Amino acid sequence: MTIAIYAGTFDPITYGHLSVIHEAVKLFAHVRVLVAVHPTKEPMFSLEERVALAHELVGPMPTVTVDGTDGYVVRYAQRVGATVLVRGLRGAADAAYETDLAQQNRELAPQIMTVMLASDPRLSGVSSSELKRRAEAGEPIEDFAPPNVAAALTARMPAR
Repeated sequence: MTIAIYAGTFDPITYGHLSVIHEAVKLFAHVRVLVAVHPTKEPMFSLEERVALAHELVGPMPTVTVDGTDGYVVRYAQRVGATVLVRGLRGAADAAYETDLAQQNRELAPQIMTVMLASDPRLSGVSSSELKRRAEAGEPIEDFAPPNVAAALTARMPAR
């Protein structure tokens, strides 16, 4: 059974992330969505909150689980027997960054392959950061975030 890890900070998870998960499920026997702590990012949501938001969305998917880590993703993958890291791409800028990351992971764990999957093109312009910016500006976010995420994000915004 091929276990794939789809890791990210998911602060918060978006429909773009979900589109990558749906593609990964078609390819791999089991997909673990791994909510990670990034050392240079200060998330709006705690690790536990991000895991809970993701779990609400993928819980009904029988071959998808959610976990969190504050360590190296590739080390987590080795620990759970994963052989694939899934990375989502929105466009060319993501491809350059993700290629560098894939090469770093290959140096750490040559037996783990990185597979890059494009998100739904209609969602390519919205990252978690852009979603938060839109929410803060009072712009609609329902087209880019599931209802539970939109509600949690809206609740975090300062009163206008």
